[in-house]
Amino acid sequence: MKESQTTPDDALLHQAEEAVLYAYPVYEMCRMRALTSPQRLPGGEALAPPRRWCNRFMHARRLMRPGQSRVPTPNHDTLYSTAWLDLADGAWVLDMPGMAGRYHVMGLLDMFTNPFAHLGQRLTGNQARSFLITGPGWRGEVPAAFRGRHEHVISPTRWVWLLGRMLVEEDERDLPAAHALQNAIRLSSLPDWEAGRPSEATAFDPECDPNAALDATLFATQVNRALRDDPPPEDDAWLKAALASAGLGPGWPVPEGEQLALLQKGLDQALTRLRTLENGRRTMTGWLQMPLIGNTFAQDYEFRALVALKYIGMLESREATYSLALNDSQGRPLTGSHRYRMRFKPGTLPRVYAFWSLTLYSNADGMLVPNVLHRHAIGDRTPGLQYDADGGLTLTLSHEPPQDQFDMPSARANWLPAPADGFYLCLRFYLPSDAVLESRTPLPPLQREEGIVAG
Repeated sequence: MKESQTTPDDALLHQAEEAVLYAYPVYEMCRMRALTSPQRLPGGEALAPPRRWCNRFMHARRLMRPGQSRVPTPNHDTLYSTAWLDLADGAWVLDMPGMAGRYHVMGLLDMFTNPFAHLGQRLTGNQARSFLITGPGWRGEVPAAFRGRHEHVISPTRWVWLLGRMLVEEDERDLPAAHALQNAIRLSSLPDWEAGRPSEATAFDPECDPNAALDATLFATQVNRALRDDPPPEDDAWLKAALASAGLGPGWPVPEGEQLALLQKGLDQALTRLRTLENGRRTMTGWLQMPLIGNTFAQDYEFRALVALKYIGMLESREATYSLALNDSQGRPLTGSHRYRMRFKPGTLPRVYAFWSLTLYSNADGMLVPNVLHRHAIGDRTPGLQYDADGGLTLTLSHEPPQDQFDMPSARANWLPAPADGFYLCLRFYLPSDAVLESRTPLPPLQREEGIVAG
């Protein structure tokens, strides 16, 4: 039998695929920067496309609804606050108001999607705080006001995505208080902050059409421009050969001819690999538990690329961790044509220091699903939940509503509506305990009720 041999062409293609996996998060950050940076500030000037504003927060004023999100699998628990911070011209200060016990976190992501800092309840408390944020080349003197723990944040890259989350109840009465807190979040250049004056937003050209179809030319254009501003860190220097073979490098021109064709093949293979990759560790009860991460993906470039493709903006696991359900307890895909029960036995409800929630999404687009209850998530804060007589909690998931005359009285109170076709679930744990992080208590299986079919 002939032994399989690796040809030079195979080796080059493998290098190109590895280069794409490394660089894909950079491409996604360029796309998200163009997609989420505003062209018009509230009550202010509108820029002519493609220019956008940075160094200024934009706030979501209501919880996500069906069709509103620009990223898949959005949460339905918190209001988002987002800003793109350009540290090229010096240090900036982030002022956070006192949150009066309300869960919040400001996650900071570098241009490689590493969640390198978390400012909020877990690490910096709920009192009003100010934080100095500096870039990798900043050599100024740190003012005395920022010499305490966590008060000086050093970004690994020039560009930073600030992605804040603030807990808000679905009750409309909670929104005015949440909006007041959002309005008190401020970004100021260090000189302006020291002088007590507001800072102006900065106009920039993202040099990216976020809706353009992805191919090798677009990929190389975006990645090489981004690496010009934020080159790979020294720890990743060993990957330079792979990047170079694919025509990727800081400020490089777009590759041509055979090199461009090689990059296209590497891009196609890498995206196919990511789309078919298992999202995490499959548990005995059928859930996929995401790998735990700290404030960096380190050199797990494949997982970093997977998160960039499907869950960009993910926080450090100690801030929030996630489990996904794509199938029932027998491994069958979830579909609204059947009904499912999910029971937390007594003593097995998730132990968290903030809250937990179960959110349902359509398989078609990864978005929230319209339904008669306007309920998209269910969890420990859901009003009217009915617990079992033994203290457990049973949730019902289906397209058709439960009928109390045939079901348990709690079935409709604990119902999470599903679409008529395929769906999946995300169970989020905010400020999870060690017991959750270490998976000491198995998550309940999704039991399909046989003989109960919609329609």
